[in-house]
Amino acid sequence: MPFIPHTEAEQTAMLEVIGVPTIEALFDEIPPALRAGALTELPEGISEMALMQLMSKRARQDEVELCFLGAGAYEHHIPAAVWDLANRGEFLTAYTPYQAEASQGTLQLIYEFQTMIARLTGMEVANASVYDGATALAEAMLMAVRANKSNKSKKIVVAGNLNPRYLAVCRSIVTNQGLELESLPIDSSSGTVSTDDLSALTDAAALVISYPNFFGGLDPVDGLTDAAAAAGALVIGVVNPTAMALLRPPGCWGERGADIVVGEGQPLGIPLASGGPYLGFMCCRKAYVRQMPGRIIGRTLDQTGQPGYALTLQAREQHIRRGKATSNICTNQGLLVTAATIYLSLLGDEGLKRVALQSHTGMKELTTKASSIEGVKPRFTGPVFHEQVLSLPVSAAAVVAVMARQGVLPGLPLDEMGLSMPDCLLVNVTETKTSEDIARFTRGLAAAIEEVASAC
Repeated sequence: MPFIPHTEAEQTAMLEVIGVPTIEALFDEIPPALRAGALTELPEGISEMALMQLMSKRARQDEVELCFLGAGAYEHHIPAAVWDLANRGEFLTAYTPYQAEASQGTLQLIYEFQTMIARLTGMEVANASVYDGATALAEAMLMAVRANKSNKSKKIVVAGNLNPRYLAVCRSIVTNQGLELESLPIDSSSGTVSTDDLSALTDAAALVISYPNFFGGLDPVDGLTDAAAAAGALVIGVVNPTAMALLRPPGCWGERGADIVVGEGQPLGIPLASGGPYLGFMCCRKAYVRQMPGRIIGRTLDQTGQPGYALTLQAREQHIRRGKATSNICTNQGLLVTAATIYLSLLGDEGLKRVALQSHTGMKELTTKASSIEGVKPRFTGPVFHEQVLSLPVSAAAVVAVMARQGVLPGLPLDEMGLSMPDCLLVNVTETKTSEDIARFTRGLAAAIEEVASAC
């Protein structure tokens, strides 16, 4: 929808009514040091037609024939029914269900979403979603500091193999609220957290564990969870929901399980869409539910004994005093929750497990075939789910550039993430990749390595 601004005359008239000389005067409470100043990087304005042509051209740059890129967002098959149903008017345009009597369908759907996410993670409580996986983790860190009554620490210990983009988002959000983030080193051969020295947990409020980790590997979650519990730290699990159909859920880690669990819901029926919008899911132990941000939908019985649904917990700034709110950025992603709920309902337990198994099997096949190329081998040892770091004999970024020209996006060069791994490529396989696709990947990788090597 085009945006039509007010004319200067209309702006002047409105300012006169409220008794303010300029629009800038409305923001005089913001200190000058916090203001952005002149926006020098904005281009000159263009027409709506020119803008649409430009955006269409840029959208075509995202088109590839085969995509093996993961790193937090994954290309899974989405049954046609998912978005045929999610795009119905009652779901597509539904607003926050404040009036329970008029919103039973939406409330029931979110309740089903909460139930399925809680089952998938092995946790007691799930909320109605938050923005995305990265901000969900930031909220979990703040929640852990509030919930951990055994110490007054504001230090969060983070596994060194957490997605770097998640870590960057968390630093932006939580360090401004007084939290300190400290990384645990990883073992150089396995890519998993080293358990040799966990002394950093001694005075920490929480430990963040990624499972699978950013490199695709599986950390010793049982030992890490028990070590955190012994040190009086809560455990925050960051998990891939598809992987939870195969791996032991965080609610069963160690002797007591994780305390808070978050993750990105994009694999559950949501297209890649050039990076969003996505949804973040969030679960916890029932003991900490009062510290959980967002909303929780509850199920009850009405006077006639029929089931009914209502907003039972709404610890957000719209419902209580701002200073008492657990968060002010916890709007749930209603439309995407709808898609995820339909996706999970269609696949069921067995269907989701098959997706996970096919993805894992495909990753094993790709690793075996790619390793037959001279100079190519897995960078880390140990088991993986559906993602793996391949060490190449040449620059990974150069290989990606060559293969992209052939319509294949082979993965993520890790040096682009600020990691000192210039010859390493993070590769992902989902159930959408056939043996023919993997064979094409292998041929293209071999040819690209030869081309890059000959150009050096």
